Amino acid sequence: MTRHEELTLGSRTEDGPEEYRFRTADGLHSPEEFRDAELFLLETVWDQAPKSALVVQANYGVVGTVLDAITAEVVMTETSARAARICRANVDRNGADARVELVASPDEVSAEQSDGFAAACYAPAAYTPIPVGKECIAAALSTLEPGGRLYLAARTETGLNRYEDCLDSIAVGVETVQKHGNERVLAAERPAEFEPPTYVTPRTIEPTVDGVPLSLVTLPGLFSPTELDHGTRLLLECATVEDGDHVLDLACGYGAAGVYAASVADVDVVLTDDDARATLCARRSLDASGVESTVVTGDGTRGVADRQFDRILCNPPTHAGDGVLTDLFSGAAEVLAAGGRMSVVHHGALDLDHLLERVGSIRDRERSEEHTVVTVEATGSR
Repeated sequence: MTRHEELTLGSRTEDGPEEYRFRTADGLHSPEEFRDAELFLLETVWDQAPKSALVVQANYGVVGTVLDAITAEVVMTETSARAARICRANVDRNGADARVELVASPDEVSAEQSDGFAAACYAPAAYTPIPVGKECIAAALSTLEPGGRLYLAARTETGLNRYEDCLDSIAVGVETVQKHGNERVLAAERPAEFEPPTYVTPRTIEPTVDGVPLSLVTLPGLFSPTELDHGTRLLLECATVEDGDHVLDLACGYGAAGVYAASVADVDVVLTDDDARATLCARRSLDASGVESTVVTGDGTRGVADRQFDRILCNPPTHAGDGVLTDLFSGAAEVLAAGGRMSVVHHGALDLDHLLERVGSIRDRERSEEHTVVTVEATGSR
């Protein structure tokens, strides 16, 4: 099972609970302790008491849940279905009314009670590619009312200087409003007239696998955005799908396995991923390749739990930790039909057999210089 943590935070108002409690989990940013950037951001925006607030990449919901006690409208956005699910649970757990939206970009939401949010809050994660962070900044600014303020918490190691340069070029009144050690909170106003620039451009790669040409649309920040990775290529070369199969591309990324399966056989394919930016690209990859399939944004198999599949193809996010992988393979066991097969690729240095054996019996193992593809078969009734 996923390892969960519960973190507590003291309350500063009679309108909220005496103590805030936040459940976290593997796969979220900083699950074992509160992020300094988020707490610093919360302290800064709390003192401003905006009438409405947007929280970008809300993680497990600390900033938005607490701000809800003093703000008439709070919306939190996340690109991760796992984070959004836990964020919603924390909103409910603490008796808040904040809204949580799973979106590919913060400009997909809008304030319901005004022409724009009075404030937007963003604390980019350390691993966020700078162009992706800038795209989030521009999108968040576009959701503000004229004169609304964006608050950004960062340090030099997480791109502070480049984000400050970005704000200087597209916003007005950029200033440091809080500083603690190496961490700063910047504030900037949305101009009266604002057209958000683009910092991230989709890219189409066109690999050929076993003579099958694929058109795959990628974005910076996704796994292997400039070329089809060797592991996925090996998975596709080893996997077989047959006409009539119900196929799941699990942790699909930009959709390589699902596009391939739909291109080589008359199959019913579903692609699912935790990341809304990935599933956006997967839909574009299907369109670019001229094939039709269903795409679902969901945490592991939660978005497809009502279905059964004959074949599952998966290049799992092994970097996400044991809890995420345990959930992923436990879910796969529930949706793989009796007699169905799941093929998984992983780096040859890893051993995932203990997880794969929860899904079924190992039937095949193929190796390249760096990767291994293991195929398991589900036995018995489901």
